[in-house]
This record gives sequence, C-alpha cells and structure tokens, in this order.
Amino acid sequence: MLKDLIGGIWNRFPRALRRMTMRVTHARFTVTAAAIVVDEQRRVLILRHRFRPGTGWGLPGGFIEAGEQPDEGVRRELREEVGLELAGVEVVATRAFKKPKQIEIVFRCRPKGDALPQSIEIRRASWFSIDSLPDGLPEDQRQLIKDTLNHGVKRAD
Repeated sequence: MLKDLIGGIWNRFPRALRRMTMRVTHARFTVTAAAIVVDEQRRVLILRHRFRPGTGWGLPGGFIEAGEQPDEGVRRELREEVGLELAGVEVVATRAFKKPKQIEIVFRCRPKGDALPQSIEIRRASWFSIDSLPDGLPEDQRQLIKDTLNHGVKRAD
C-alpha cells in the first residue's frame, strides 16, 4: 500500500524533476566500443595510439556518441581512426570498469578494405597473428583477443 502511494506521488512529479533526480542519484559513466577486427588469415588489427599510456598498443575503438547505436559507433571509430569499413560486426563481450567509470562493448568484426592511419590519434595500424601480439598490449586485451579467436562468441541464454 505504501509503495503504491509512493509510486503514485513519484509519477505525478514533473518529468524534468524525475529525470534530474535520477541523474543526481545514479552513477554516471561513459560507454565505449572496441573492435577485434579479424582478417581472412586470422590476424587481428592492433593500433598504436599516440595518447594511450605505455607503448600505446591497443584495440581500435572509442567513445559512443549521444544517441548513437554501439555498432554504429564502432563502425564510425574504425572509419575515423584508420579509414576501415567493416563487413560484419557482432558483440563478443561487455565489460565494466570502475576507474574510469566506463562500460565497454567489444565487437568481433571483419574488415572490408585496408587500414591506414587517418587520425592524429593513431601512429600505426598493424595486423598480428594471435601468437605474435605486440609487446605492451594490455593483458586484458590480449586475453580478450585469444578468447574471441579460440572460443568464438559466447552467447548468454
């Protein structure tokens, strides 16, 4: 009874006030899309980024823009970073990070064309076999690549 009363009062609040209350009381985070791009020879596209710490090696991807679907975001990022179109895109994993507050959607993709740096962010775009991933590639990304290539997409029931 009390819960129904509280729900009724809440639903009578102006929409803007409800939205503001939700924004203040709930965690805020960014959403990114990453790509494991696999060519016909089972090589993976790894980028050497200018602005990443360490060696700079990492998966291609970036922030999803407001109102953008995740698969559209990963396609846009690949075009912007290395001028690459994607022939196929499927979700292989989602990950949550505490620092920074971030949700990452990871896609397995097939390339359509060549990957050449197009952005100031990217120093180099190279293809690597699973056995010769570059030194300095973050361990979590290395494991994600190996899991994706060895086990394929893991679907939730």
